[in-house]
Amino acid sequence: MAKRTRKPPRSRYVLRWLAVGAIVLVGLLYARPLRSYLETKHDLAAKATDVRTLKAERRALQHRLAESSSSQALTRQARRLGLVRPGERLYIVKGVSTWLHGTTIERGGR
Repeated sequence: MAKRTRKPPRSRYVLRWLAVGAIVLVGLLYARPLRSYLETKHDLAAKATDVRTLKAERRALQHRLAESSSSQALTRQARRLGLVRPGERLYIVKGVSTWLHGTTIERGGR
């Protein structure tokens, strides 16, 4: 005679499905805060990178400011603008850029 397997009581099935439902519910309740946390963490890392970049730029600008406020730098900048000191004469030499690049300007027949 074949032995018949007994089915577990119906209440056990209900309890299993309730447990599965509870686990799914908890998972759904944690999904949005977890996603928000991960996005915030990513944004924070991006902002930290921006801050490091801005600090490096600030250091470079402070260095340029300190360098440009010296009297030598002011004199160089004034010379670039074509300013001269009292008593000096300004001479303009043409063709310097071609001379620097190694090409010569040929004049008619010389």
